[in-house]
Amino acid sequence: MAKCQMPNGVWQSGESIEKDDHTLITTLAFSMATVLADRHLLLEMQCEPTCLSATHKFWTIFTPQLEMSFLHRLLLCMLVALSSSQLVHGNAELRALMDLKKSLDPEETLLGSWTSDGNPCSGSFLGVACNEHNKVANISLPGIGLSGRVSPAVAELRCLSGLYLHFNHLSGDIPREIVNLKELLDLYLNVNNLSGIIPPDIGNMTSLQVLQLGYNQLEGKIPDVGSLKQLNAISFQHNKLTGPIPLALGTLEKLRMLYLSFNNFNGIIPANLADIASLEVLDIQNNSLSGIVPSAFKRLGEGFQGANNPDLCAVGFSTLKACNNDKIFGVGQISSPNISINSYPSTTVTNPADTHLHCNQIHCSKSGRFLHVVIAASVTSTIITFISSGIFIFVRYRRQRQRVRNTSDCSESQLSPYRPKEFCISSSPLVNLEYYYNGWDSLADGQNTSGLSLEYLNRFRFNIDEIESAAQHFSEANLLGKSKLSAVYKGVHRDGSLVAIRSISVTCCKTEEDEFLKGLVLLTTLRHENIVNMKGFCYSRSRGEWYFVYDFASRGNLSQYLDKEDGSECVLEWSKRVSIIRGIAKGIGYLHSNEASKPTIVHQNISVEKVILDHQFNPLIMDAGLPKILAEDVVFSALKASAALGYLAPEYITTGRFTEKSDIYAFGVIVLQLLSGKALIGGSIRVAVEAFKFEDFVDTNLKGDYSKSEAAILSKLAIACTHEMPEQRPTMVEVIEELTMLPVHSS
Repeated sequence: MAKCQMPNGVWQSGESIEKDDHTLITTLAFSMATVLADRHLLLEMQCEPTCLSATHKFWTIFTPQLEMSFLHRLLLCMLVALSSSQLVHGNAELRALMDLKKSLDPEETLLGSWTSDGNPCSGSFLGVACNEHNKVANISLPGIGLSGRVSPAVAELRCLSGLYLHFNHLSGDIPREIVNLKELLDLYLNVNNLSGIIPPDIGNMTSLQVLQLGYNQLEGKIPDVGSLKQLNAISFQHNKLTGPIPLALGTLEKLRMLYLSFNNFNGIIPANLADIASLEVLDIQNNSLSGIVPSAFKRLGEGFQGANNPDLCAVGFSTLKACNNDKIFGVGQISSPNISINSYPSTTVTNPADTHLHCNQIHCSKSGRFLHVVIAASVTSTIITFISSGIFIFVRYRRQRQRVRNTSDCSESQLSPYRPKEFCISSSPLVNLEYYYNGWDSLADGQNTSGLSLEYLNRFRFNIDEIESAAQHFSEANLLGKSKLSAVYKGVHRDGSLVAIRSISVTCCKTEEDEFLKGLVLLTTLRHENIVNMKGFCYSRSRGEWYFVYDFASRGNLSQYLDKEDGSECVLEWSKRVSIIRGIAKGIGYLHSNEASKPTIVHQNISVEKVILDHQFNPLIMDAGLPKILAEDVVFSALKASAALGYLAPEYITTGRFTEKSDIYAFGVIVLQLLSGKALIGGSIRVAVEAFKFEDFVDTNLKGDYSKSEAAILSKLAIACTHEMPEQRPTMVEVIEELTMLPVHSS
């Protein structure tokens, strides 16, 4: 069994007692042995931890001289003391965290929750999360203002899978000991003031998937990373790195994003980078690279950025200068003085001045021309091969591409997940980032049970960097709401539009993959003017979170406009209330319809909390289809709030089933809420509605400014929709027909 999966309750098994502790314990134990004969004296002792912390082996030596009942008591005290020693003094992970605290927070102002007598797995340690075996698995402290250094003690956290210290002010070297973290998946040290070199043995971290070291002051060459076969994102931009781009990077088959801009790299671009089928982004701007850009990189489109490399040329790249004839024929590439014999296959080029050929000038000149022809033919055939390979790779593997493409033109001002200095620095609760859902890999070439290929779903997939960057690293200022089920953050999409990002724990979702994928496909297909539009999603397997990206509604949810005091600015005027009721009805009608693109959908949990308003006060229904991806117990739990507020239809209590008539009942409650301006609809309001006594139930904040004829129609509709017998309630088609009798108010 691996170290990180030991099922014991101690954080670091095998290291519970230090050698010094053993010496002290043994000394105390033998001192106590001199008084063991006096049973009464032993019974009077209170089993102080400092005197009874001995090992099981020692006490078994003396068991023949003790009565069993007394021995049991003594052993119990001993175990309590030994446990105390294990939890505080003997825990290697706790000691490592304390060392790390001293180095990260030298002024001791930010990590006060990290205490030497605390439990890192209790949730009290800021930014620390443990796995199911009580091992420290993640440290997430981005953007909190850390100003110290990264301590070598971090290497003692052997089960660490995510280290997120980005957006701070850390300085000093990256400790070489960090390469001992064999379980580490994500290393985020970007946007700090780190200096020195990248640890040479970083290639030993074979589990690494994300390596973020950008925006620091790192120097030297990129070490050998050819063994990091799981890497899918590398960010080294904005450092002082030098040397050629290693050929080994071209062997990383899972690499999707490679950011090397704003360094001092020289030499040519390794052609084998173009062979990486999954590569989406290659940013090499502002370096000293030379030679010809392989034409195969054209498949990256705007994902290739190579500007501001004076000696770099290309054919068909708008941001690069065109190659002259010598360059196209490959002469400049072969004779480039920047090629490093340490990073590229050695090629012996014979210097004509050193040869002993006996030839005249004309013969040598002809030989030179012949060499040019041969080189030109070779390079031309190579370019053709690259182009053909690029087209084939693009067609074959485009369904595996992870990033959701934006078809609009890209500009320097648009949001990019890799321009972190443009964002507010803030703390992030996120841990253990991951870019894709491995569960789909086995289905990548097939189709899911809904008949739609996974290529369709891939169009809606975001990566976690886009999600975190869009939400400005999930700052509290961006938090729109939080519940036991999820948290919702305001964000900015890369196209500049506002979005709402909702996180849902995977433990709240269906466990059957086929069922979940059916639900996910359904969510992406819902399109209606009164249904919140889902722009995409992201799954982080190791973090255990799903993220759903929706259009942002600037006016908030409908509940914010109820129970308002007289004179409040948030009072909805009558025309808006009528328009909102009509829009909600249309949205529910769309859900209940059976179309080719979707089945009949019962919302199950419609309420004023689930209706949000855009800038023009158009209502948008949230969570439509969401029960299709949630676990049954989670759906049931969410209904408790609905029942408390009166949205739950009476028949659900006896049948336990939802139908279209259940949604209609909830719609009727919302109509009553908008008429009265009250969140809770009591018996007196219902009596007044049934009697059409408008003065007793219509919101007094309207100050009489409403249409009584329209109020009568809506009252009648609300009564019908909230009938106790479901068969007596109208269908949503009938509701919409009834609402056509109301005049259309301009917003």
